[in-house]
Amino acid sequence: MTDFALSSYLAAERESVEPALEDVVSRLESDLPPDVGAAIRHGVMGGGKRLRPILCATAYRACSKEDPVPVNGAVYALAAALELIHCYSLMHDDLPCMDDAELRRGQATTHVAHGEVATARAGAALIPAAALQALAAAGELGCGSGVAVEVARELMQAAGAGGMVGGQWLDLEGEGQELGGEQLDDLYGGKTGALLTASLVVGAKAAGAGGPVVEAMRRYGRAIGLAFQITDDILDATQSAETLGKEPSDAVLAKSTYVALYGLEKARERARAQVADAVRALDSENVDSLPLRALASYIVEREA
Repeated sequence: MTDFALSSYLAAERESVEPALEDVVSRLESDLPPDVGAAIRHGVMGGGKRLRPILCATAYRACSKEDPVPVNGAVYALAAALELIHCYSLMHDDLPCMDDAELRRGQATTHVAHGEVATARAGAALIPAAALQALAAAGELGCGSGVAVEVARELMQAAGAGGMVGGQWLDLEGEGQELGGEQLDDLYGGKTGALLTASLVVGAKAAGAGGPVVEAMRRYGRAIGLAFQITDDILDATQSAETLGKEPSDAVLAKSTYVALYGLEKARERARAQVADAVRALDSENVDSLPLRALASYIVEREA
């Protein structure tokens, strides 16, 4: 593969995502009680890789029929909707009734800083906010009303009981149990894979991609979603809280993981195999995107 300066690309993309997030958070702060607004700001603007919005914007550019693809702030406004859902999931994941985490991204988790009630309400408020954000941004991009609704539906389905929330439920149910490989794949496909996949599909649909290309992006997303969670398992087993920005918790919570089920080396092999599947999905529809190919490798090479 041709060399691609991924670190520079990720830094530039994060710089484009942050203003879009600031805009929506500021609007929410003006509409919500101060304690809920403060919790939203803490949970959303506290840093992070911004991988989901970056994937969304990258997929949009990869699938756009315009040449060259115009730089459009509405693309990042759309991408921000993915990050709102992701941040809500982290805020709720960290609550005492779930993972009971006190550290996230190297700082106090939202419920530690702002209280459990405000955090629960803030997370809940981000769900409809993300749907409205996606609808409005799709309109700004010139998508017809039908496509805008498809985009919002894709996001909400990925966030709901058939996707991320369902995966979180399976994660809680699986604590203290020994899950098999298929069960673990189902859990990861919901908890992590659903929203990563939606990031690609939302970007592709907003760009006007045809069905076969959208499905190729869906396959790519599912593959990198599983690779991402396997890599999380590996990092949780091998890295310190200082490196991760949070306390390793899988062993403490007695969770089934790829490392526990297959061992470190086999887990790494399976993550790499998913990356290869992701690249094959791009090749199947001739999606010529160096950033997407580099991002697939980054998923398993990252150190936090």
